Amino acid sequence: MAKIALDLEQALARRARDGAAGATEPRAIASGRGWTVSDVLCTCGPGDRAFEERHGAFCIALVVAGAFEYRSETGQVLMTPGAALLGNAGECFECGHRHRAGDRCIAFRYEPEYFERLFADTGSARIPSFGAVRIEPSRALASFVAAASTGVSAAANGSAVAWDEMALALASRVLRDLDGGSSRHLTPIGRTALGRVVDTLRWIDEAPERDLGIDRLAEHTGLSPYHFLRTFERATGVTPHQYVLRSRLRAAAQRLADAPEKIVDVALDCGFADLSNFNRAFRAEFGVNPRTYRLRWRA
Repeated sequence: MAKIALDLEQALARRARDGAAGATEPRAIASGRGWTVSDVLCTCGPGDRAFEERHGAFCIALVVAGAFEYRSETGQVLMTPGAALLGNAGECFECGHRHRAGDRCIAFRYEPEYFERLFADTGSARIPSFGAVRIEPSRALASFVAAASTGVSAAANGSAVAWDEMALALASRVLRDLDGGSSRHLTPIGRTALGRVVDTLRWIDEAPERDLGIDRLAEHTGLSPYHFLRTFERATGVTPHQYVLRSRLRAAAQRLADAPEKIVDVALDCGFADLSNFNRAFRAEFGVNPRTYRLRWRA
């Protein structure tokens, strides 16, 4: 399990051991003129009451571990690793964990003045606000999720991370995606079906290197492959195969940055059949080969 997810599991274990109530613990990582970055670890679970909060600034939160339900004035969706949560300044929202305890996000927040200038710079004709609640996991977001996850570990070790560039590039990417109509609003699915999807996400994330074909995943949920595929894609915005592949790639990216293992060992341990297949998938997802990715982070 990648360190970013292991930290969450350890926090949940401490909560269970101490019998404490769930809590959301934001930790400031970096800030600049008009923007901030926080590592937000939440240990709330099904027994904790959801409560309404308000976005004090425009927010793009990258989900790096866990899953939760997010509801705002714009809509309601399930948030999963690799997705981006969107929030408008002054907008009320609610996060819930009816089916699964814990999540971890890396939240980029932008002051309204900063965001208005960014809207103008991108040539957007819309008013400065998000018209969606989520950007689904995608190749466009994958590099940001991996970079932010690795950046959290690097910052903890005292390494310099270009958070200012990342904050600007992420906001620009999201605005382009929204203007291009790549984000879809998905209507909520039933509570029982949603619970099965969330359970499947946890099962995948615990060991993404396993053989996780559609039949095995469907059997795990107790649904037919047809209904499982429709329910999963409707809830998460991606297919089960895409989710498994990206879960494996996120784990591989973290290990490449953190450990001195051979690349072929990382590939095989993370569920790829051979090195060439891993190299192709990694380059397609992150834009560089595994060796170059490792060298960049070590530099």
